[in-house]
Amino acid sequence: MGKPAPSKLTILLAGNPNSGKTSLFNWMAGAHQHVGNYPGVTVEKKSATFVRDGLALELVDLPGTYSLLAASPEEAIARDEILSGAAGVVIQVIDATNLERNLHLTAQLTEMGVPLVYALNMSDEAESHGLKFDLELMAALLGGPVVPTNGSTGEGTDALLAAAQLVAAAGTPCTGRVNYGLDMEQSIAAVAEQFEGDDAVSARRRAIALLDGLPDPHAPAGAREAAGREAARLEKRGGRPLDVQMAEARYGFALGVAVDVTRESSPHVRHARTLRLDNLLLHRVWGLPIFVFLMWGVFNLVFALGEPPMQWIEAGLGWLAGHIVAVWPAGAAPLLQSLVVDGIIGGVGGVISFLPNILLLFLAIAFLEDTGYMARVAFLMDRAMHKMGLHGKSFIPMLIGLGCTVPAILATRTLEHKRDRFTTILVAPFVSCGARMTIYALLIPAFFAPQWRGWVLWGIYMAGILVAVLVARLLRGTLFRGESAPFVMELPPYRLPTWRSVGIHMWDRAWMYLQKAGTVILAISILLWALGTFPRRTEFSRDYAAAVAAAATPEAAAALEAAQQAEALEYTAIGRIGKAIEPAIRPLGFDWRVGTALVGAFAAKEVFVAQMGIVFSLGSADEGSESLRQTLRANYTPLQGLAMMLFCLLSAPCVATIAATKRETDSWGWALGMLLGMTAIAWIVTFAVFRLGLLFGWGVG
Repeated sequence: MGKPAPSKLTILLAGNPNSGKTSLFNWMAGAHQHVGNYPGVTVEKKSATFVRDGLALELVDLPGTYSLLAASPEEAIARDEILSGAAGVVIQVIDATNLERNLHLTAQLTEMGVPLVYALNMSDEAESHGLKFDLELMAALLGGPVVPTNGSTGEGTDALLAAAQLVAAAGTPCTGRVNYGLDMEQSIAAVAEQFEGDDAVSARRRAIALLDGLPDPHAPAGAREAAGREAARLEKRGGRPLDVQMAEARYGFALGVAVDVTRESSPHVRHARTLRLDNLLLHRVWGLPIFVFLMWGVFNLVFALGEPPMQWIEAGLGWLAGHIVAVWPAGAAPLLQSLVVDGIIGGVGGVISFLPNILLLFLAIAFLEDTGYMARVAFLMDRAMHKMGLHGKSFIPMLIGLGCTVPAILATRTLEHKRDRFTTILVAPFVSCGARMTIYALLIPAFFAPQWRGWVLWGIYMAGILVAVLVARLLRGTLFRGESAPFVMELPPYRLPTWRSVGIHMWDRAWMYLQKAGTVILAISILLWALGTFPRRTEFSRDYAAAVAAAATPEAAAALEAAQQAEALEYTAIGRIGKAIEPAIRPLGFDWRVGTALVGAFAAKEVFVAQMGIVFSLGSADEGSESLRQTLRANYTPLQGLAMMLFCLLSAPCVATIAATKRETDSWGWALGMLLGMTAIAWIVTFAVFRLGLLFGWGVG
């Protein structure tokens, strides 16, 4: 009888960043994908399980990496997953428009001793640049089948999965092999001889790893001694570090394969479009203004297109709250009614109503990233970042911070030097995150005319970047003195993104936003509602009932009822907290109600919006006929609205950011320093802006 077929086949998807690996994963995984973290680390893990031809397939999208030498968490994870033995086959996604660069990873994969299949992605785009490939020769040189694919359309994914199943069923390791040259091959053989219990493929792989300087705690003492001896011999003979010599051999392999399999039908048109665009977008004079203009356009787009659906959601929430009040039995459980209408709908609903703005912002950023433009912006900003005292690579975490500050802080692991990493960690929270966008989406339409909204939002984001620059200069001139290392990165070719890819990126962010609204913000909203309801006041400073009855006009009666509710709210726990901190925030133009929202925002920035909705639902007698924006406009001036946005932008980040800072710096001192320092900066800047505004008469009225 033959060997029974496995019940499940695990396929690992490996490749360089920008190779289109995630797009292929999305096509193959469809709606089956799951997102989590690898055990013990914060690196994201994407996987999907589905059935094909009666066989359960588990597809795992490994972190994008240029190397498997385990110099970063992503490289270590990719290497460990491949070597764990759990995968039946590894698919490497190769960018056909940048073949030589991608084949360096191939050189390392061929040494892993696993079955390999190659997805030659974006081959249609390469053909548009005048390139054609000899696929049969490439498969022979790389030791595995090569399948042309298109991450934009999903073309070739069925053939890719079929090839992976066939290779996995055969179970034979990749036959491709890097030739390191006579001297180095002799050294590899000498070390491999010490692994007596291993097969030839495994012994060679472990020998190469030892010579590369990678730890192998299970290697025999003889193998480690042989590796040290051979490394010293090769370095003396080659006159260069051994890791450099091995990297040169791998690049030689990559170059040789690329030259052998590439047929250029019209070399003069290759990369012509990319060069023309780069001449404009990376121009020394016009490059940065173009980027600033594009971001200004994005912010105007967020408000112009986001306003109608936001009003629809607000109208739906208003109808829901009114309907609940209408059908609620008179006098029955008034506290429960208040919890549902004021606490849950007023709090969480207020945050959900800004979902269209969040979606549009992430849509625009995902589109710019997928075109390859954002990589150019990082390159463009390199010189400016160095002048600011930041590393060129610092732009990437700060760009990630537009979505959320926590992954931005985690992304600083790509910075090699502690001073660069710590500086970036401490200034990254000044870049406005998606959570703060909910605050701007509430306050900007409340206080500013439509023609000014894009400008104000652009100005707020630029203010955060300006403060980040000034703080970075201060840190690099005091605590973190020293020169920044040069910045080298790959510029991918320009591509037209697919709506599927952009949509998946946008929905991932939106789903995280909704999950946060349905869990953390819901819990905090209920807590804040309770703090704003209890203890309840039974005796008031005046007889409001008699005063209302004697009021001459309906407006006067409504004002008296509002005063009674405000007095009752001040008596509650949240009112007392707001009153306690009011002396510290009064110079900024804030009252105790804004203070309660700032306290809630420390848990999550979106809670500022939820708390303002709760406070004014509890504290205003006419909220049923007036939107929150109208209520804010009636109680505060545009200058106070601007001050609120500035303080929320620059003040202490959320608890999750503080925790991430402690984890990455391994010090509560730096985390608490960030907390106190940002709060102090926010107070000083907001105070200066508010007082200057009063001086010029802007805050009057």
